[in-house]
Amino acid sequence: MIKSNESSQIGYITAINGSLIIVKGIEKQVKLHDLIIVSEQNILGEIIQIYNSYAVAQCYESTNNLKLNQEIISLQEPLSMELAPGLLTSVFDGIQRPLNVLDKILNSAFLQRGIEIPSLSRTNKWHFIPHKNEGEKVEPGDIIGSIQETPLIEHRILVPINYSGVLSFIVEEGDYTIEKEIYRLKKNGKEYSLTMLQKWPITNSRPYKERITSEEPLITGIRIIDLLFPIVKGGTVAVPGGFGTGKTVIQQSLAKWCDADIIIFVGCGERGNEIADVLKEFSKIIDPKSGRPLIERIVIIANTSNMPVSAREASIFSGVTIAEYYRDMGYDVAVLADSTSRWAESLREISGLLEEMPAEEGYPAYLPSKLSSFYERAGKVEILGNNDSKRKNLGSLTIIGSVSPPAGDFSEPVTATTKRFVQAFWALDASLAYSKHYPAINWLSSYSNYLEYVAQWWYERDIHWPEIDIDWYQSRAEINVILSRENELKNIVQLIGEENLPDDQQFVIFIGKLIRESFLIQNAFDNIDNFTNVNKLLGHTKLILLLYHQGQELLTQGYLLEDIKSLEVLNDIRRISHTIPNDQFNKIEKIKNKLLKDIQSIKLMYSGRKKL
Repeated sequence: MIKSNESSQIGYITAINGSLIIVKGIEKQVKLHDLIIVSEQNILGEIIQIYNSYAVAQCYESTNNLKLNQEIISLQEPLSMELAPGLLTSVFDGIQRPLNVLDKILNSAFLQRGIEIPSLSRTNKWHFIPHKNEGEKVEPGDIIGSIQETPLIEHRILVPINYSGVLSFIVEEGDYTIEKEIYRLKKNGKEYSLTMLQKWPITNSRPYKERITSEEPLITGIRIIDLLFPIVKGGTVAVPGGFGTGKTVIQQSLAKWCDADIIIFVGCGERGNEIADVLKEFSKIIDPKSGRPLIERIVIIANTSNMPVSAREASIFSGVTIAEYYRDMGYDVAVLADSTSRWAESLREISGLLEEMPAEEGYPAYLPSKLSSFYERAGKVEILGNNDSKRKNLGSLTIIGSVSPPAGDFSEPVTATTKRFVQAFWALDASLAYSKHYPAINWLSSYSNYLEYVAQWWYERDIHWPEIDIDWYQSRAEINVILSRENELKNIVQLIGEENLPDDQQFVIFIGKLIRESFLIQNAFDNIDNFTNVNKLLGHTKLILLLYHQGQELLTQGYLLEDIKSLEVLNDIRRISHTIPNDQFNKIEKIKNKLLKDIQSIKLMYSGRKKL
């Protein structure tokens, strides 16, 4: 929490409306987004409207028992995140109160109103290793030193955005608290004392040198995503789906397996039991890449549906601010927001209290502006700071926001508006989920605009089989064509039955079913199937397409469809996902050789019949 300072201004409450309060006496001094405190109950609020004779503030805690004419104090600074070692493994609420620390202090699962405690510990000591020497000139973003924050992540202490100059003093290697002076900068005759602790307003984007076009995919290990609907590092994705369609499982799988260095999980307005499940799961999951607890590279912002709506609104911007801080260290960061629908509902509720003219379904007219201000903070950038090597210092921030449309209606305002600001759309289908097809991403409704950007990356990692000379981009296109044709043929099948279709069309339906059941379905809880690496993905895809090409060739030459369907190798192809580990690619090549051998056997069998 932020305490009042010498320049604080005093005002008083003149009206109370739900989580909003009308205050007078400070309207000439405050700015938009400045914080206030109701002094008696120690309730934090934020100025959201300013008029000639009063200001309107939204409170981050319950306004029960507040009274007219109570004193409020203007802090004259916006809500800011404390940025320093200690963020990783922590669980915060929407305004960065440390819930895991408060749980130990209060010995209760419930948060008391007005509780005040620093977001980050002032007593913990961190082992600081200096990277600069006295007399060196430094600029914003330069790395002054480093701390091993967790066994997985090195925390780089950066020169704050508004500071530069010559190092007049830097401490020796040793253990220090985040408020201890560790270096001083001298510029224009003035000397500035600096610590590990920085603060940054949540509504402002952190600056960078240049935005870079990202051409590297964020590998998720989820086959349908990496093949059909890829995302780049620094990209934006919406994951809409109704209740029970698997949004939470996808979020957890992404946190566990995607190749981001750091995960910021924001639970904004979800039910308390879902947030509790997330906390429980993340505390138990082992990071597969390091063997360490996954929580060592995660920050959790936990804001549940029974917490005040104002704090819910702040939560996603709190999360993305922390993410930008780690991005500026040169890390690839992923923000998982679950769910932006609950966040939008808080906007609608506050807008209703303000008696603003509502737009569609009661949401405020500025919903698109708010959503864009969140998603536009994603991207791959050249970060500030000088680098000794000739390579650019790069960092990325990927935003994956789940949406919970009522009754799974994707035409509702939040989903429809979100589609305008994201470049990938993973639509979760209730009918797929109810038929136990997970992940329930509908391959007909989903899309990705990143295909051209990542095609070269995949081409450089392609596996070369002379029997099927196609790359990732072509493989993806063929899989899409097969699935689309299968969907069209299903309508005809309902009228005349599958057995009355020509053999080539029956074969398309057969291959479509093989793709769906052996490739697109993926078990997030299976030790082998939960993650598919690049080689296995390409091998599995090309194997199915090799069967498709060879089968089409056999059918045009007059061979029977039933002979193709009865191939023994088909069972091996169906079991690839959950029987062949990622590091045993040679087994996929053996299945390919077996497929070619079995097809050759069919040809020999038919040539023998013709001779007879």
